[in-house]
Amino acid sequence: MKTTYIIAEAGVNHNGNEDMAFNLVDVAVEAGADAVKFQTFKAENLVTKSADKAAYQKQTTDSAETHFEMLKRLELSHELHSRLITYCKEKKIDFLSSAFDLDSLDFLVNELKLKTLKIPSGEITNGPLLLAHARAGCNLILSTGMSTLAEVEEALGVLAFGFISNKAIKPSKTSFHQAYLSIEGKSLLKERVTILHCTTEYPSPIQEINLNAILTMRSAFGLKVGYSDHSEGITVPIAATAIGAVLIEKHFTLDKTLPGPDHKASLDPDDLYAMVKAIRAVEQAMGDGMKVPMPSELKNKPIARKSLITTRNIKKGEKFTKDNITIKRPGIGISPMQYWHMLGETAKDNFGEDEVVK
Repeated sequence: MKTTYIIAEAGVNHNGNEDMAFNLVDVAVEAGADAVKFQTFKAENLVTKSADKAAYQKQTTDSAETHFEMLKRLELSHELHSRLITYCKEKKIDFLSSAFDLDSLDFLVNELKLKTLKIPSGEITNGPLLLAHARAGCNLILSTGMSTLAEVEEALGVLAFGFISNKAIKPSKTSFHQAYLSIEGKSLLKERVTILHCTTEYPSPIQEINLNAILTMRSAFGLKVGYSDHSEGITVPIAATAIGAVLIEKHFTLDKTLPGPDHKASLDPDDLYAMVKAIRAVEQAMGDGMKVPMPSELKNKPIARKSLITTRNIKKGEKFTKDNITIKRPGIGISPMQYWHMLGETAKDNFGEDEVVK
């Protein structure tokens, strides 16, 4: 049975509060998630001081607070990162984070020694950051919200180039494309990259989820494909699991009514638990795809299926006809599939009325 890797996305739902950050880890552990993920950034490296907030952020945060001020308030210190990763090891849950700038990436790789990195959707056109991720030597999860198929391919080209190239080779669109098409590049992408379908809106309108894009990208790139969900509730990630998503990422919070940009579009602890439980049930339900009777079904075959049954007494040597045999339960005798073959055949024994023909 394949196991879907479930990332409980804490993101910035700690509100910059240390206790909340540790409580989020506890909730992810209790829910049965495989990993809890935070976000690592320096506000001054991420956004200009005049940058506008997204519409959903304006609705869920102080309107007088700028985008820069909001992010500055939501930064996690490097020291707290270190304590969180230690705590996650104690709790036996993977610690993940997304780096939004080169300094943060350097910290995650060289200080925290992370082996898997998540590249956010907003960075899929950030060529230098993509290249630095590839050269970090880690496994990569690439989210593709707001992207076209061509943009995803271009990003994969940068990653392939970073995986295989000597730093003396100048980065360029041509060298990225060549790396992407190379046998070595394709092999390393398949080995080290998981791409995530995503709709970058909070919450995502249900009619714009487009789960079939998971199948499209799997076919187009031949890579592992998962799903980063921003929809309301748990229905969509469960459906994504059913069509083969290998990874599910979902925002969660301690309380959906808390102030902050992502709480409203996140799952509360009970819903996170329910989502994980449902995904694990779907995994079991998917099976191996072979159409054969299941063990639990076998006892019901003789009860639910039918046999050839006599409609009157039949003497040995008499022929079976449409007037003296019919089809009824139980299914312990000759199959009704043999009905036409049996017509005109000679009875080898005496049969009473309403008797199973064996």
